Amino acid sequence: MSVTLSKGRDKNKATRLSEPLMKNHNFLRRLGYALAGIGISWRSERTFRTLIAGLAFILAVLLVTRPAPIWWAILLLTAGSVVALELVNTAVEKLIDHVHPDQHAIVGIVKDTLAGAVLTMSVTSLLVFAAFVVSLLG
Repeated sequence: MSVTLSKGRDKNKATRLSEPLMKNHNFLRRLGYALAGIGISWRSERTFRTLIAGLAFILAVLLVTRPAPIWWAILLLTAGSVVALELVNTAVEKLIDHVHPDQHAIVGIVKDTLAGAVLTMSVTSLLVFAAFVVSLLG
């Protein structure tokens, strides 16, 4: 298989013609795209803002209680996973709404399943937090 290369904006770098325009950007540009996606979720999704508030609460509790490093890792990983999963949920929902704006059974199944994934991870995160609180009391 042959690949055709063309000169990009930087004359020292060749880029594949078949690659999407968003590929091979530098780190700062990719970081900007990621932050833009987070900003879109912040502005458009109340659930995302609520989850960020929960993450901030967990961080505040960790700073006040100063538990063992393992609790920092477990709590931040579970809470961060909820937030990350909500970002995936938002991205897929927006894509589905754009590609297929009409209601369809499969669209409903995909959206419900994603919401179920976020709920499952949220409950898991709450249970981990409950275990943390019990460890503080015991």
